[in-house]
Amino acid sequence: MTFNFVLWLSGAGLVHFPPIMDLMKSISGIRGIVGETLTPETIVMYASAFAEYSNRKPIVIGRDGRITGKVIGNLVSSTLLSMGCDVIALGVVPTPTVQIAVEQLKAAGGISITASHNPMWWNGMKFMNSDGMFLDDFENKRFLSIAAEGNRKYAGWNQVGKHRTEESFIRKHLDLVLGLKYIRQEQIQQRKFKVVVDCINAAGGLIVPQLLRELGCEVIELNCEVSGVFAHTPEPIPENLTQLCQRVRKEQADLGIAVDPDVDRLVFVNEKGEPFNEEYTIASVVDFVLNEEKKIKPNDKQKVVVNLSTTRAVDDVARKYSAEVFRSPVGEINVAKKMKEVGAIVGGEGSGGVILTEAHLGRDAIVGIGLILQHLANFGGTLSELKATMPQYFISKDKMRFDGADVSKIFNRLQERFAKDGRVNADDGLKLDFTDSWVHLRTSNTEPIVRIIAEAPTVQEAQKLVQQFKQEIEKLL
Repeated sequence: MTFNFVLWLSGAGLVHFPPIMDLMKSISGIRGIVGETLTPETIVMYASAFAEYSNRKPIVIGRDGRITGKVIGNLVSSTLLSMGCDVIALGVVPTPTVQIAVEQLKAAGGISITASHNPMWWNGMKFMNSDGMFLDDFENKRFLSIAAEGNRKYAGWNQVGKHRTEESFIRKHLDLVLGLKYIRQEQIQQRKFKVVVDCINAAGGLIVPQLLRELGCEVIELNCEVSGVFAHTPEPIPENLTQLCQRVRKEQADLGIAVDPDVDRLVFVNEKGEPFNEEYTIASVVDFVLNEEKKIKPNDKQKVVVNLSTTRAVDDVARKYSAEVFRSPVGEINVAKKMKEVGAIVGGEGSGGVILTEAHLGRDAIVGIGLILQHLANFGGTLSELKATMPQYFISKDKMRFDGADVSKIFNRLQERFAKDGRVNADDGLKLDFTDSWVHLRTSNTEPIVRIIAEAPTVQEAQKLVQQFKQEIEKLL
C-alpha cells in the first residue's frame, strides 16, 4: 500500500499536509510501516505539530536502535529545528531514558522514535509532555487536532533551533536506579547472579548488560548488538523467548532477562529455562515494594495501580499488606495518571511494565530489573521458588482482527448477555469479573485487533474462557 502526498507552498512559507490514512494513532503515539503508512511526509507532519503543541520550546529526542531510526531521527530533528525548537538528541536509548531526560532537563516535551514491540519494518513516535509522561487522552486529542489542521509556519533563517547531543543519560538512568532507596547494591553483588540477557539487538543492548555488571552479575549477552536487526519477533512473550530459555539451561544460569526494543517492558526466565510469566513481573515488584514500605512506614496504607488486564495476583499480594489496588484502562499513561491522582507508590501493567513513583511515572525495565534482583537477593532462593510463594493464576491471551466491524456494538451485546453473571467494567472495552475468573475484551491501541485476555485458576479454564468469547465475537462479526 502506497500513498502519494502533495505539498502546497506559498510565499508566506505555509505548508499544507493532506490527511494520513491507516496510520496507528493512539495515546501510545503514532506508528506505521516504514515507507507505506509511515513516510517522510507523515513524520514531518507530526513532528512539526508536536513542535507547535510544545510552543516551540526545547524537545528531547531518542531512538530505540531500529534500522530506520537514524533516518527518522534526522527528519524529526530537522523538522523541530525548522520550527524553532532547540533539540537535545540522546541517540540510541530506552524510551524511559527519554522520559527521565525530559524531566531532568525541564524540556517542553520529548519524542521517542520507536514502534515498541512491533516488527522491525515498523517505526513510530511516542510523545511526552513536560513532566516526561506520555500525552493523556485530552492532551493527545489537542495534539492530533493541531496535526490535522496541517498548516505550519516555519522559523526564519535566524530563528531556527539549536541542536546538541547529550550522551550522559544512560549513566544518569543507571545512577537513578542504583540510587533507589530499595536497592542495596552490595547485597545484590554478593549473590553473583549468572544472567542471560536478550535485548533483541535494540536499545537495551547498551544499558541492560551495564546495569547487571554493576550489580555484580556474570552476564551472558544474547542479541545485544544494537544492530536494529531483530533476532526474533520482538514482543517479549513466551513463544518469542525460546532462544533465551535454551541459553539459560545451557549456561546453567540463575535467570534470563528479556526486554522489548525500547526497554519499557520486562520479562524473566527462571533457572530451569521456563518463562516466569510477564504478569508476575509486576506482581513480584508490587510484593517487594509493599514489603519494603511496610518496614519503613508500618502504619501507612499504600496504594497500587494496575490496568484492567493485569493479574488478580496483584490484588492478593496487596491484601497481605493492607494496601489498596486501583484499576485503570490499559495504557501506560492511564496507569501513570491514576498513580499520580491517588498517590500510589508502585504500579504497572501485566505486559511486563513496571512503574515506580520514586524513579519516574513511566514504565521502566531498568527500574524493574533492579527491584527484582533486590527481591531475589532478599529472598535468598531461586526465581522459580520465589514464584511458588505467589498467588497462582493463569492467563490466556488471543486476538482477532476486525476489518470495519463496529466493535462497540459487539461489546454492548456481550455486556447485555453476560452482565448477570459477573461484575462489568466498560472503562476500556469490556471486562467481566466472575467469581474465580475474568475476561477482558478490548481494541488494541497499536494494532487493528481485538485483544481477548482471560484469567482463571488453571490454564485449561483460562483457555476455555478465551475460546468461548472468541466464538461469541465471531458470531457477532
